[in-house]
Amino acid sequence: MTDRLMLLDSASLYFRAFYGVPDTVKAPDGSPVNAVRGFLDIITKLVSTYRPTHLIACWDDDWRPQWRVDLIPTYKTHRVAVVVEAGPDVEVVPDPLEVQVPVIREALGALGIPIVGAAAHEADDVIGTLSTTATMPVDIVTGDRDLFQLVDDARDVRVVYTARGMSNLEVLTDASVVAKYGVLPSQYADFATLRGDSSDGLPGVAGIGEKSAATLLAAHGDIAGIIAAADAGEGMSAGVRAKIAAGLPYLEVAPTVVAVVRDLDLPEVDAQLRPLAPQQRTDASSLAERRGLGTAMDRIVAALDAVGS
Repeated sequence: MTDRLMLLDSASLYFRAFYGVPDTVKAPDGSPVNAVRGFLDIITKLVSTYRPTHLIACWDDDWRPQWRVDLIPTYKTHRVAVVVEAGPDVEVVPDPLEVQVPVIREALGALGIPIVGAAAHEADDVIGTLSTTATMPVDIVTGDRDLFQLVDDARDVRVVYTARGMSNLEVLTDASVVAKYGVLPSQYADFATLRGDSSDGLPGVAGIGEKSAATLLAAHGDIAGIIAAADAGEGMSAGVRAKIAAGLPYLEVAPTVVAVVRDLDLPEVDAQLRPLAPQQRTDASSLAERRGLGTAMDRIVAALDAVGS
């Protein structure tokens, strides 16, 4: 079996699990475990379908880093709310999910799946660093389009995109990013910067939508090339030049916010997937009984047993 590393955008997946599994699923003490069970079943499906040999749960140690907010104050502002409506795009953790996050971490520990985060950084940045430094092919599992910038056929880095649900997973390569947006993955961060992204509170350049952003990047390569062309009055209409000029204060800071960090100093972890040892099986079974995880734990243990077979 060829080595392949799978990187989980953990919060993206446990939010999906929380909203996808009924909240009537409870532990013996009455506490909710729908997100825990759903998250374990998501990992089971991913391991069984894509057969990674290594797996890391990447963590948001800070889902809204202050250094990004300092550059763009609207960054993820809409996700900060006292009262939130249910939905997979809400980042403020509802109480019934918040109490499950430590249980998710406990379950990952019992399964020998390492958790990696970094102070003042998002899981995206952890994923960016691990995918950039990996010495094997990589699958990034996320519902976040921002990570399309990491797709790289030359290094065999793919995104397993979950936005359409776990029954409709989509594997993104260079060609599929180009087909979707008309830009290369290496241009995607600049594309998102120009277009803006309401889900992240990024305003974009006023008057520049997806089509215009893709056209500008096709002609000028990147944001620096677009700004240079606008300054020189070449290769674009007066109206587009005016839009770029008006957006310069934003364009000076937004690329730093949108680009994932690729050079974090992260701890080395043993990410290799293995069948559980006897004591691990005992501990996992005990955890499942105590937390009411039912057959979700049995399924993921069986999936780990099948690794390498």
